[in-house]
Amino acid sequence: MTEKKFHQLVAEALDSLPDQFRGAMENIAIVVEDWPDEETLRNMGFPSKDDLLGLYQGTPLPEREHSNSVILPDVIALYRRPIERMCRNENNMRREIAKTLLHEIGHYFGMDEERLAELGYD
Repeated sequence: MTEKKFHQLVAEALDSLPDQFRGAMENIAIVVEDWPDEETLRNMGFPSKDDLLGLYQGTPLPEREHSNSVILPDVIALYRRPIERMCRNENNMRREIAKTLLHEIGHYFGMDEERLAELGYD
């Protein structure tokens, strides 16, 4: 799949989010990277670069202290190559992108891995 097509599927997944979620997402960047870097894999405890599909980096909303200072945006990275490797076709990829995006957005809203698994986003 081309990088442009992958970005299009990410945009579709974002557009499909309910308005209340999209409206509550502030100061967050969604980026697409080919692979996670070695340091990230090591820090997260993933043995293979194929195992990490996405990553939320930032301070979850419930843990934030509100101040007037300027802060850098949180980042959700989606890793294109691992997602492509695990999916057999475009429809599978569309579903996996949406699921991974929702998983990482869940972290942004303060959900832990256990709660995300309960919701089917593991």
